[in-house]
Amino acid sequence: MVSAARAGRYVEQIAGYKAFIPNPLPPLPEIIMDQEMWNLLSQADRALGRLDCSTDALPNPDLFVFMYVRKEAVLSSQIEGTQASLIDVLEFESQTLEPDNPQEVAEVVNYIAAVNYGLERLKNLPVSLRLIREIHQKLMQGVRGAERDPGEFRRTQNWIGSGGCSLAEATYVPPPPHEMIQSLDNLEKFLHDSTPIPALIRIGLAHAQFETIHPFLDGNGRTGRLLITFLLCEQNILKRPLLYISHYFKKYRAEYYDRLQAVRDSGNWEGWLKFFLRGVYEVAQEASATARKIVNMKEEHRQLVLNDMGRRSGKAIVLLESLYFRPIFTVEHVEAITELSYPNANSLVKELCNIGLLEEITGQKRNRAFCYAPFLDVFRDS
Repeated sequence: MVSAARAGRYVEQIAGYKAFIPNPLPPLPEIIMDQEMWNLLSQADRALGRLDCSTDALPNPDLFVFMYVRKEAVLSSQIEGTQASLIDVLEFESQTLEPDNPQEVAEVVNYIAAVNYGLERLKNLPVSLRLIREIHQKLMQGVRGAERDPGEFRRTQNWIGSGGCSLAEATYVPPPPHEMIQSLDNLEKFLHDSTPIPALIRIGLAHAQFETIHPFLDGNGRTGRLLITFLLCEQNILKRPLLYISHYFKKYRAEYYDRLQAVRDSGNWEGWLKFFLRGVYEVAQEASATARKIVNMKEEHRQLVLNDMGRRSGKAIVLLESLYFRPIFTVEHVEAITELSYPNANSLVKELCNIGLLEEITGQKRNRAFCYAPFLDVFRDS
């Protein structure tokens, strides 16, 4: 029987509310590695290995990374209530259309910048409190919550609850600042502790502990999900950030929060870890399938262009290659990529629309924008 105080305890504060003070990791008593846990761990590990291999075999793995990072950024932000879609972000990045929701698009664009920045930093800085603060600063720059000390651990009490609720009505109150610093130090030690623990178990424990500590005034959810990506890459489980775990957390959002809360309330680390491992397995499987789908699609479209477009196929293939990194574009982009005149670039786009590879998305006679529709369809929310 696991004790309720296994993960920590609720402590009455002077102001009359109870805050949760987490115990250091790893949990005591130790995680129960029953047959189900071993099976889930083994499945998740194998799925990640396959994902890593399937992208290694690609002619250009970066084109996957480009879209996966954007997809994860959108989903992770949507968990926090951001409404921006993948299409909004791609339109904004390609400067084809002004977004209706610039603030929300900016949050997703910051997330993308934070991923790229963090992966670069990992080359000479381990996952640490310093890296976490730097990532948070990138995440919160100039967006909602930017006034709440980006990149700085909080110095006041925060809490979680329905919009506008008071501290007394909160569903969860993280540790107060003085206790929080100690908890963060413990977490950092755990990340680099040499005690043998399977890597995915360590990462699952670390994510839950980070969310429990809730060290920032805003942006904790997104930072904690980024932590999963950085730990997977730091430990060479994945060479590239190709796991959008937020897809799973968003799909089972209520269970995601319930599992984290059950760790605090009843010390149920096993329930959380099994949920987490199922998620890793599910999204790794999905990502591998997407990779295969895109390889096949790329070859099909190449053949289609060669068969249907005769001597113009060379320019068409050059254009299609560029659209994996810029699936929303204007005729000016086609001019620049293919070195054709505007009228010729325009008629190339028209031909590609006729054979079903491109679509016009603005419905305007002037300043039209187009998209590589079949490619985008692969990444749309199912």
